[in-house]
Amino acid sequence: MLQKLYGWTLEKAAHPQAFWWLVVLSFTEATFFPIPADAMLIPMIIAVRAKAWKLAAACTVASSAGGCFGWMLGSFAFEDIGKPLLELYGAMDKMAIVKAEYEKYGEFFVAMGAITPIPYKVVTVASGFFQMDFLMFTLVSILGRGARYFAIAGALYLFGPMIKDFADKNLKLAFTICVFLFLGGFALVAWVL
Repeated sequence: MLQKLYGWTLEKAAHPQAFWWLVVLSFTEATFFPIPADAMLIPMIIAVRAKAWKLAAACTVASSAGGCFGWMLGSFAFEDIGKPLLELYGAMDKMAIVKAEYEKYGEFFVAMGAITPIPYKVVTVASGFFQMDFLMFTLVSILGRGARYFAIAGALYLFGPMIKDFADKNLKLAFTICVFLFLGGFALVAWVL
């Protein structure tokens, strides 16, 4: 079944509408959707390596815009929307503890959320809730998300065929590594917060 899903993903990644689905996924992942855009970006670049830089740019812009929307939710709609999102990801009960540190190191938290597997949506909503400067948040988000997506694009552009061969031969191991990184991000949030 995993092999069929992998083949289906590569096939859909080359579909003409895949670009727009990637944009939507990048935006929503920065606010509420649990699956990172990498899950679609990676097979899209493997399928059509020549589009690596365009896809990385699209993810950067859409994810940063989604992050700004998350900031607005945290700032203006925290009780109705932001709080339930943070509760969903298990981060709400430790917000008071984080507030003082966030005021000192807010840019660092945003950069870590933008680059690492830490769920970026938690960072975006928390940034609005803690009233981090919107322009600084936006700048750090663009730089962090850009660093993440362009690093992925660069690695896949350079080593895509080798990575695809590895995934084709060791699909279960590749899938396990991706799941471990994804879950590790949530565990890191729980530990940090």
